Amino acid sequence: MHRGQIRMTKYMRFLLLLMLALPPAMPALAQGDSAAYAFRDIRPTIGDQTFNAALGINSLGVIAGYSGSGAAGHPNNGYTVGPPYTTFTPENFPGSAQTQVTAINNIGTTVGFWSNTNLGVGTDSNFGFTDVGGTFTNVNNPFTAEGAPSFNQLLGVNNSNIAVGFYTDAEGVNHGYTYTIASRTFSPNIDDPNAGGVGTTATAITNKNQIAGFYVDAAGVTHGFVDIGGMFTTIDYPKSTSTKLLGVNDNGLAVGSYVDADEATHGLLFDLNDDMFHHVDDPFGIGTTTINGINDLDQLVGFYVNSEGATIGFLANPVPEPGSLALLATGLLGLSLSYRRRSRR
Repeated sequence: MHRGQIRMTKYMRFLLLLMLALPPAMPALAQGDSAAYAFRDIRPTIGDQTFNAALGINSLGVIAGYSGSGAAGHPNNGYTVGPPYTTFTPENFPGSAQTQVTAINNIGTTVGFWSNTNLGVGTDSNFGFTDVGGTFTNVNNPFTAEGAPSFNQLLGVNNSNIAVGFYTDAEGVNHGYTYTIASRTFSPNIDDPNAGGVGTTATAITNKNQIAGFYVDAAGVTHGFVDIGGMFTTIDYPKSTSTKLLGVNDNGLAVGSYVDADEATHGLLFDLNDDMFHHVDDPFGIGTTTINGINDLDQLVGFYVNSEGATIGFLANPVPEPGSLALLATGLLGLSLSYRRRSRR
C-alpha cells in the first residue's frame, strides 16, 4: 500500500472511531435553552452519604464542598476532591463542630465558614475562614452582630486571594463584602440599592473583581444581581418567583437557581455577554437542582435532591453542540484528504 494511502487510512480510522465512541461515552444529558451538559454524581467516601453538596470548582477541576445536612447530630464536614473524584480530602476548621468549604481558587486557597456547635440549621453561629496552604484564619466582619447565633460566611474567592461573603448586622440585615486575604482587610458594605430589610448576599467574585449574588427586596422577593465596578444589575429568570446567583466566571457566565410558579427549583446559567438565560437541571433532579459554582472551563458544580430525598452533589461538563462535532469531523476528513493529495505528488 502507498504511504499516502496508509496515512489516509489511519486518519479515517481515527475519525470513525471518534464518531462511534462519542455517543456511548456521554452520560445523561440535560438540555436547557441550548445549554447542554453531561452530569455525574460526586459522592464522598467520607461523612454523611445521604447529604452532599458540591459548592465550588477551580479550573484544575478540584471541587470544594461538604457532606452532612447540619441538622442536630448530622454536622457539616468539609472536603476537597480532584479528578478522578475518588479520593476525598477532609477539610475542617480546627476545633470546629462543623465546616463548609464553599470555594477554591486556582492556587488552592479555600474559603468557607464553620460553627462551634451542631444544634441545628439556623441555630448555629457561622464564622468565616480562609485556608492558605494549610494555614487556617478565622474571618469575621467587625460589624457582625454580637451574641448567638451570629452569621458571617465567606462564599467565593478569586485567584488574587480576594474573598467575598456576607455578614448579618445587629438589625438582622445582611451585607456583602470583600476580604483581601494578604492584608486581612474588609471592604465597605456591598449593598444592592434595591435591597429591602433582609439585605444583600455576595456569593462569588471573578478575577476581574466582578461580583455576583442575590438580594431580597422590600416585598420579600429574592433577586439575583451582578456588581461590575459598583454598577448593580438585577438578574431575574423569566417568570420566576425567586432568583439567586451563586457563581460567576471570567467568561461572563453566571450560575445559580430559580424557583418557578410550581415552587420547583431549577439550575440556571446566565450569559452576561448577550443577556441570555439557560436552565440546566440534573436529569435525576428535575425541579430540585441548584448550580452553586462554575470555573473558567465552564464546568458546573452543585447539588440536587433525588427521589429518595437524599441530597447529591454533581459535576456537569459542557457538551459540544452537534454542529461543533460535525465541524470537527469535517476538519479531520479534510486533513486526511490533504495527506492523500500530498502523497500523489
